[in-house]
Amino acid sequence: MAYYRRVGEVPRQRHTQLRGEDGRLRYEELMGEEGFSSDSSLLYHRGVPTAITASETWELPDLATAPNHPLRPLHLQLHALFDDAEAKAFDAVTARRLVLGNADVRISYVVAGEASPYYRNAIGDECVFVEEGAGVVETVLGVVPYRAGDYVVIPRATTHRWVPAELSRLYAIEANSHIAPPKRYLSRFGQLLEHAPYCERDLHGPDEPLLVDGTDVEVLVKHRGPGPSGVVGTRMTYSTHPFDVVGWDGCLYPYTFNVEDYMPITGKVHQPPPVHQVFEGYNFVVCNFLPRKVDYHPLSIPVPYYHSNVDSDEVMFYVAGDYESRKGSGIGLGSITLHPGGMAHGPQPGAVEASLGVHEFDETAVMVDTFRPLEVGEAGAATDDGVYAFSAARGSGGGAG
Repeated sequence: MAYYRRVGEVPRQRHTQLRGEDGRLRYEELMGEEGFSSDSSLLYHRGVPTAITASETWELPDLATAPNHPLRPLHLQLHALFDDAEAKAFDAVTARRLVLGNADVRISYVVAGEASPYYRNAIGDECVFVEEGAGVVETVLGVVPYRAGDYVVIPRATTHRWVPAELSRLYAIEANSHIAPPKRYLSRFGQLLEHAPYCERDLHGPDEPLLVDGTDVEVLVKHRGPGPSGVVGTRMTYSTHPFDVVGWDGCLYPYTFNVEDYMPITGKVHQPPPVHQVFEGYNFVVCNFLPRKVDYHPLSIPVPYYHSNVDSDEVMFYVAGDYESRKGSGIGLGSITLHPGGMAHGPQPGAVEASLGVHEFDETAVMVDTFRPLEVGEAGAATDDGVYAFSAARGSGGGAG
């Protein structure tokens, strides 16, 4: 993250002794990105953080993908993936189902009601959008509460677990890189600038340490490895509990950001998707389309113009409201549309005329644009409606905004 936080006990100067009331030395761990050349935090453990007693294979769920070939737009109905009654016994880590993916990012979906195992993604950062539900994410750096509308951003290699207070629908964006605010929103020193649609006050990290006692604690680790997906899993057992950090400070930590705090940027005529950007990773961006006032030119067309993103695939996840360019399409909440790069797409044929004179949009959607073609995971294949690609020919199709 771009700004410094200090939580719990830390010594006055870094890399110096910190002892508990019993006189025992705390074990300092540097958790840092890009070697020693980017954001980091210093953690102070009661136990030795490297002490593992076992390492075994964790069999991951199906992460295979298939090319979107022959090329076509897709409509995927994610709410069909889980039965809510059954999902009460599922957790947010092991029950994830892969929808779309490529070598840079994987998009999964899960409905969960049970606490997850302890988990660490050693491949990249995770940005999990909370479609519905509430609870907490317990982490090595403290507790982060979550609620509907939150993005939960978890840095690579952060040990954590999801503990829902109620059934939670989670849209997981897993990077093979780091995820951060767009560079154009940041000063040269990392502060969010005045033209950014959110600021540091809107980002909520842990406020106090989470101290848990325990021995022989199992942590599921997702990491790079052989195989078609390039992703494998290991069950690591630690002699002491990973949540034994008495304090930490630095600029690397999990946090939440709620879409209620995002300030949409609007204009005299329709604004392009980059004004809705909220995060970016390597070779992909995350945008959100939210309730807002729209164009004020007397001859404006509020819905998006038809466009062909020649360099990117566009994934739209429909969360709430009535997405203006989708009216009459049959696409509902919980749906995804995928529009591959190089194919023109845009609003439903009737949506253009219907939008004239409209001054406000009531819609919530999360968009991921990737700069490498997306392939279809097992959950995507299972929920493909099979007809969306050809709906425009029947007068009810189109594309995302």
